[in-house]
Amino acid sequence: MPVLSIILVNYKVPYFLEQCLLSVEKAATGLAVEVIVVDNAPGDGSIEYLAPRFPSVRFLEADQNLGFAKACNWGFRESRGCYILFLNPDTILSEDCLHRSIDFLSEKPQAGALGIRMIDGTGNFLPESKRAFPHPATAFYKISGLATLFPRSPRFARYHLGHLSPFSDQAIDVIAGAYFLVRRSVLEQVGLFDEQFFMYGEDIDLSYRIQQAGYTNYYFSGSSILHFKGESTKKQNIRYVKLFYGAMSLFVKKHRLPNRMFTVGIQIGIGLRAMMAFLGRGASRAKKKDLRFPVVVIGIEKSLLEIQNRYPEQSPEAFIRLEPDAPAEVLTRRLHELNKRIRINDLIFCLDDVTHRQTFLLMEQWRDRFPYRFYSSGAATILPLRKA
Repeated sequence: MPVLSIILVNYKVPYFLEQCLLSVEKAATGLAVEVIVVDNAPGDGSIEYLAPRFPSVRFLEADQNLGFAKACNWGFRESRGCYILFLNPDTILSEDCLHRSIDFLSEKPQAGALGIRMIDGTGNFLPESKRAFPHPATAFYKISGLATLFPRSPRFARYHLGHLSPFSDQAIDVIAGAYFLVRRSVLEQVGLFDEQFFMYGEDIDLSYRIQQAGYTNYYFSGSSILHFKGESTKKQNIRYVKLFYGAMSLFVKKHRLPNRMFTVGIQIGIGLRAMMAFLGRGASRAKKKDLRFPVVVIGIEKSLLEIQNRYPEQSPEAFIRLEPDAPAEVLTRRLHELNKRIRINDLIFCLDDVTHRQTFLLMEQWRDRFPYRFYSSGAATILPLRKA
């Protein structure tokens, strides 16, 4: 019997899922794990591509887009593990996160579910790693920008619990669906994801029911993951906004929380986010990335050659290799020197040569100073994909 069942829902992101599954293989070393992928985009070729690469993974193919909640519930019913991890496909795990997460949860009998420290593709901490339950006041502070102006305020930054340190373990309200670890026994007691939530909000609702049953939800800072965030929905920004705020409204109504002010706030939020999305598209067109080289590769010589083969039109001089086992201060100094002389268009981490944990630490140290990409030997692409 597996100790842990990992359930992923794929919707047209086969290359992100590929990297995620590679990271799961490393993180699962020494642990009895089963991996179940529910494919929500029939006919897009994801299963045909991934199944031969990952023969130990069980793929379930839906005949339509079931939505996140329903697909996760299907995966759960096919699982056998004592612990269940609902995991987004656009994530990369550090090597120690599964072991350390389970150890943390097992040592706390009253722990209901666990979320983890997340960073995005630019090396910045993702504030949704720890959240409070929706409330009219917190919604207003977030939409009005007060939460951004006062990011550490217990009052104004309540939505993302900005007053709590991201570097220490905390009792929180909401576990993010990107990495939602829970005991099977807890799910059997409180129920699965509510399938009224097609996408977004189902993690808030389940977190709420777990807490109402007397358990404590935790944010775990002892390990981390990379979450590219929103790869399945980023091309539909306005639709995302409507789905997200609609899910918040459904949660408030379902649990009979004060909703009149919240509903007004949701409508304002949809309008503001729609306007920002429109302006953002214009800005992104105006700031189209210069795709000229050079590229810096942190990896061994073999990895460098594999990456060079992906760019047959470029000369070898377009690539600069840094040793993956060099101390962080050496890599930082070398990059600083390079950055003074040239514009680094890509900084590629070879994930077979530098540990995921070290990669995340370096990214957090450098933040968005460089455009990061990620390569694993044999993978179809270097992620994230270049934007046209």
